[in-house]
Amino acid sequence: MSQFPFAAIVGADDMALALVLTTVSPEVGGVLVRGEKGTAKSTMVRALAEVLPDVEVVERCRFGCDPRRDERCPDGPHDDAPTRMRPARLVELPVGATEDRVVGSLDLGKALAAGETSFEPGLLAQAHRGLLYVDEVNLLHDHLVDLLLDAAAMGRNTVERDGVSVSHAARVTLVGTMNPEEGELRPQLLDRFGLTVEVRASRDPQHRAEVVRRRLAFDADPIAFTDRFRPEQQKLRSRLHDASARVASVRLGDRALATIARVCAGFDVDGMRADIVTARAARAHAAWCGRDEVTKDDIRVAARLALPHRRRRNPFDAPGLDEELLDRLLDEDPDPDGPEPDGPDDPEPDGPQPDESGDESADESGDESSESGDAGDGGSPGKPADDRSTTPSASGPAGDNSDNRADSPAGDDASDNAAPTERPSAVGVAAPNSAFRARTFTVHGIGTGSAGRRSAAITSAGRTIGSTRRADGAQRLHLPATITAAAPRQHERGRRDGRLRFATDDVRLRITQGKESNLVLFAVDASGSMGARQRMSEVKTAVMSLLVDAYQRRDRVGVISFAGAGANLVLPPTGSVEAAARCLSDLPHGGRTPLAEGLLRTLATVQVERLRDPHRRPLVVVLTDGRATAGPDALVRAREIATAWPTLGLQTVVVDCESGRFRMGLAVDLAARMGAEYVPLERVAATEIVDMVRRSTGAGKAA
Repeated sequence: MSQFPFAAIVGADDMALALVLTTVSPEVGGVLVRGEKGTAKSTMVRALAEVLPDVEVVERCRFGCDPRRDERCPDGPHDDAPTRMRPARLVELPVGATEDRVVGSLDLGKALAAGETSFEPGLLAQAHRGLLYVDEVNLLHDHLVDLLLDAAAMGRNTVERDGVSVSHAARVTLVGTMNPEEGELRPQLLDRFGLTVEVRASRDPQHRAEVVRRRLAFDADPIAFTDRFRPEQQKLRSRLHDASARVASVRLGDRALATIARVCAGFDVDGMRADIVTARAARAHAAWCGRDEVTKDDIRVAARLALPHRRRRNPFDAPGLDEELLDRLLDEDPDPDGPEPDGPDDPEPDGPQPDESGDESADESGDESSESGDAGDGGSPGKPADDRSTTPSASGPAGDNSDNRADSPAGDDASDNAAPTERPSAVGVAAPNSAFRARTFTVHGIGTGSAGRRSAAITSAGRTIGSTRRADGAQRLHLPATITAAAPRQHERGRRDGRLRFATDDVRLRITQGKESNLVLFAVDASGSMGARQRMSEVKTAVMSLLVDAYQRRDRVGVISFAGAGANLVLPPTGSVEAAARCLSDLPHGGRTPLAEGLLRTLATVQVERLRDPHRRPLVVVLTDGRATAGPDALVRAREIATAWPTLGLQTVVVDCESGRFRMGLAVDLAARMGAEYVPLERVAATEIVDMVRRSTGAGKAA
């Protein structure tokens, strides 16, 4: 099957450049591509593999060793071993991959049949000296993302377990793509990616038309379309090869290093990884442009790709970079008369060049002024600079890539669950205050949901609590239990001495208990009684704090608002707490209190989500003062639903939002009827619990 040519992809210049730089210098640490569905993220990554230069490998080596360097290979030594050329590989890592599949594991067949301790290489070994692509990397378990990033940074994979001790080279170009609507990566993991880019579809009709035109041409005749771009593909392949060979000799002078340090300090990024990555990316860009020394333009391009995701302090911070501040920091040259001149005096390299006169800020805005090109970005890889005036800067072809799914969870939820209801007559929109550290609520019992950090569950990683014969593809071998099962049967199998004799039914696999993520549904009372008591801002602050907790624990979250005459699913369950935060900030309040309708809408949402993901257990958080004033017999209907609630098996928390000296205690009664945990609003914060303990024990009092 033909692959859409990399040189034919329209626009997405930042993504193309980031992929090129980490290919030229894998030490940059990989690329994270964030963007909405249908923006050719997967198409571009797969197309890149087609233009990577071929690699020379040792014949019959399972690890793809380079014969020209000492790889310390488990299959070595490779002295005078025959070699061959092969294309660089693109290895795709599925979201459901286990740790054993990624890093490699004990060869179970040889261990049981022959008693040999043999290592079976994993995906990191297959991707050595090639591309390792993780689509929807934000849905991958955190410990696997950590493991991949460690290998990409160190260039080596080490496995020490199950009687196996193996270390092999794993110089991979790691590329992860994600749709932020499905949830974010934790800031600690974001920082581990060398570069990041945001991809958006152009709103320019001409650009969009060109995307469709090329995609239809490719679908109609893939061979002819590929032949049309073959010269540019070959030119791009040669340029990548030359840049990779040149990058080690590119000079990064003291003046350039001082500029990088000034830029990173000026943007107040944490740690030193930003400085190191920016330096590596700047050298790679200089090599890509054919220069022998890093210039100010190289640093500018590198900073635009290396710094935005490192400035985020919490999940609600918008990614991005203040380019005016970047320009000011770059222009603050401490020694303008010193050596190491840069800029216009640099020699012009051969081959396709960027338009150095371009206005980068114009390209960021998505206007047609982007025809002049990004300043110093080397142009769209594979296309000459003089061709950029006729090349739209739209998003890439929206073809058969995995980002353009018709069954997007957010889309389904919006159509299935968010039925129109009467919108409350808003008397105001209260803004939340700064979030605080919230107390942790969990679902009781042991679940089997997706790995996370909230409730106890049987997961693929965690503490070993037993063994089983059943294999579901997620468990690892429980060696002691396997030996124990085989030992009593050695005599009947004819063993007198030597190795143990195993049979298939001796195999035992580990049962591990860890933590799962949950579905956290917030049912928020947005009626007038909440606003009249000036509580809505406090309620939103509490929900925002609980959202931060849900983000850290890898949950999916949904928001139901009830006010006026009905209830509405204002945010269908999603992994994006950013979307939840935006929804919460804009949530109006006013009108009567339809408590019964709010509970029924919550129950209907839970039922739909149970059909979609039966293993993800729900946690319902109801924030209300307990009043019910909308419709006939409002309080009676609400109490009837609450009384039947315990039979539903839903873990529920009622947060009491009532205030004032004289309280009716309706939320206390509601929690009791629902069999829910009762928490006053002021005790949602974790520090309140600590203070309560200190007061009850007398700790912390002045001596």
